[in-house]
Amino acid sequence: MSEIPLSQPDINESDILAVTSVMRSGRLSIGPRQDLFEQMVAERCSRTQGVAVSSGTAGLHMVLEALGIGPGDEVITTPFSFVASANCILMAGAKPVFVDIDPASLNLDPARLEAAITDKTKAILAVEIFGNPKHMDRIAQIAGAHEIILIEDACEGLGGVHMGKPVGSFGRAAVFGFYPNKQITTGEGGMIVTDDDRLADLCRSMRNQGRPVDAHKGDANKSGAWLAHERMGYNYRMSEITAALGCSQMERLDTFLSARRNVAGMYMRRLMDFDDLILPNVQPGTEEDMSWFVFVVRLSDQYAHVERDRIITGMRRHEVGASNYFPCIHLQPFYREMLGHKKGDFPVSESISERTIALPFFNRMDETQVELVCHTLKVMIQREQLLKR
Repeated sequence: MSEIPLSQPDINESDILAVTSVMRSGRLSIGPRQDLFEQMVAERCSRTQGVAVSSGTAGLHMVLEALGIGPGDEVITTPFSFVASANCILMAGAKPVFVDIDPASLNLDPARLEAAITDKTKAILAVEIFGNPKHMDRIAQIAGAHEIILIEDACEGLGGVHMGKPVGSFGRAAVFGFYPNKQITTGEGGMIVTDDDRLADLCRSMRNQGRPVDAHKGDANKSGAWLAHERMGYNYRMSEITAALGCSQMERLDTFLSARRNVAGMYMRRLMDFDDLILPNVQPGTEEDMSWFVFVVRLSDQYAHVERDRIITGMRRHEVGASNYFPCIHLQPFYREMLGHKKGDFPVSESISERTIALPFFNRMDETQVELVCHTLKVMIQREQLLKR
């Protein structure tokens, strides 16, 4: 069997046809596919507005700026995430304030959240890590009680549900990402969803170099609107090619989610009796709520990060993809230098981060591939057990 990759996009002939039809149309940017993709994602999240952007990171950055968050402001977020969720706060000129995570869900711990709120706190940027939406309702309650903005970083959670509400429906706005390892992919790209019409229009202007919202309507060059810039803006647009792929992928989202739940179930059944592993925490009755971005296990407390790293290296040597999702943001060199963080500041995040292993995970994994991954993982762990003797 050839190498089992860590992730793999699910692209079919309909996706390819959707892309090539745009390329033949001559309309490659700011067109009907973008409008349709925005509508499809917004409706899935029970939102009235969707704003397509070039990446999830771009979407988070733009939402923060559109909400007036900047220098002197603080935004509470998690130290256990992909670095973009904190970088976007710095990009807006504000300060990320980290709060430790709940060891079961791996999301922001609501019990620790209120202690971090100060008179400088303008927003909470809450991440649904690995597609797990747990606590988002409680975080929304805390934000509302303190009259601060909740921004939902849903970049890993498309298609998930929490307390009967779809991921993307919490807070003032939510942002999705569509990188190739996500539930759906557009290659690169992201989406802002909100019920705030003014916020949506402001983001539409900002993504398009600060042009008027309707600059793309009619003959913008003749009217002069295309070279009119009402505010500071960015080149954060999504192309029609990208949007067309997104529309095609959205048609199959429920099929994708079912496939990912199936792969996660195969892993759970094969690894649940292996004492050295802690599996993703999915409470009974909520199996359908997870959208499963990745499948991440972690080693028990007896293992250190050096041993975890050797296990990952060993799996890769045997042509099985594996990675350390995620290193703590506050311990990245840049954040240590800028914010003065040190090891021990967020012990739950650090302890978990040192022992996580992301296993190969994609829609079309079959039983043989999952079996091979699990067998290789167990062999590498057993090797470490022998070295401890």
